Amino acid sequence: MRPYSLLLLGTQMAVGGAQKLLLEQAGWFQAHGHQVTVAFFYDRDGLHEKWKKSYSFPIHNLQAFDKQAGGLLSLPKLIAGLWRLWRILKQGKFDAIITFTHDSNMLGLPLAKLAGIRARVGTHLGEIRGMSAWRERLHTFLVNRSVIQTLVASSSRTKRNAVQAGVDPNRIKVIHNAIMPFDVSGVDRNAVRRKIGLRADEIFLLAVGRLVYEKGHEFLVEAMSKVAQVNDRAVAGICGEGPLREQLSRQIEALGLQEKVKLLGLWNDIPELLAAADVFVLPSRWEGLPMALLEAMMAGLPVVAARVEGVEDVVEHGAHGFLVPLESPGALADAVLQLCSAPEAQRREMGGRGRARILESYTTNRMCGQYLQVIEQGLGEGKASAAESGTGEA
Repeated sequence: MRPYSLLLLGTQMAVGGAQKLLLEQAGWFQAHGHQVTVAFFYDRDGLHEKWKKSYSFPIHNLQAFDKQAGGLLSLPKLIAGLWRLWRILKQGKFDAIITFTHDSNMLGLPLAKLAGIRARVGTHLGEIRGMSAWRERLHTFLVNRSVIQTLVASSSRTKRNAVQAGVDPNRIKVIHNAIMPFDVSGVDRNAVRRKIGLRADEIFLLAVGRLVYEKGHEFLVEAMSKVAQVNDRAVAGICGEGPLREQLSRQIEALGLQEKVKLLGLWNDIPELLAAADVFVLPSRWEGLPMALLEAMMAGLPVVAARVEGVEDVVEHGAHGFLVPLESPGALADAVLQLCSAPEAQRREMGGRGRARILESYTTNRMCGQYLQVIEQGLGEGKASAAESGTGEA
């Protein structure tokens, strides 16, 4: 396979799963001999300078949105940002572009087509609530007319949702999100637990995600009210920051759970935190294929997860943990209590099966190999061989 020149385009620089996915893909492509450029429409969390120092590929902030202005007042910014993107597209001589959100699909790929980029890959990483009907119709139109040449769906349910929205199924390719393999066996678990304030005999339930509505952390807090009455060794921790922190703090206080639910804030080393946990909990209202879930399973944790989009592709109920109905704190509590009362060896066995599943099917090596196959087909260069497509670990 010849080396390609690739542009990876996202919407906002922020701490989140889509951004982590984009940056890990960029690093993999560069490590495998491809020339990589990354761009985002705006820097939501002030990360541009930090990321430029942390990664060896160029990262552009298109400055296409003003958080303070919003709406029509941001239109001049958007036009200027699209002009910057156009210049990057024309000067970069790219073979392919991959975009990572609906907005970057709709803004970036029409420009890429005008710029003559032959392989144009958009992504659909999961359910998007609140998208207006006209935007959904426009996105479908762009896929069906090959402006978005291939739409990558992160799960089988994501593909079904796109087809229900009118997208031609022949233009959709399912490629699951994935992560770089890691091992937490060298982490001093007891030291991390002491840092959190856990006793040696406590069972640590961990949730990871921004403190926002879609993550459903309040369901875990409510579930802990029941869990604490039955098992006084169970303690939950929620890792993340966001606008709902104060609301969650009030809920914890109102339920008298100050000793049972800890808001951990941001954590620089997520694998370290996972090493300290006994069970991973995903109470989300909706997801795509959550990176936090993949990381938890890679760390060997059994999971309790709501049956949201993408999760059922990864988690087998009863084998890797338990799946529960959406927005059901009672069912969440019951599943958590079942794992808390199970012998530690059983939890480890479930977690071991989960880790094996991730290593088999959800690694960055495998995912990026599949993306390269899509790019090859878009360029009319045929299918990659199994070795080239990254079906084994590098």
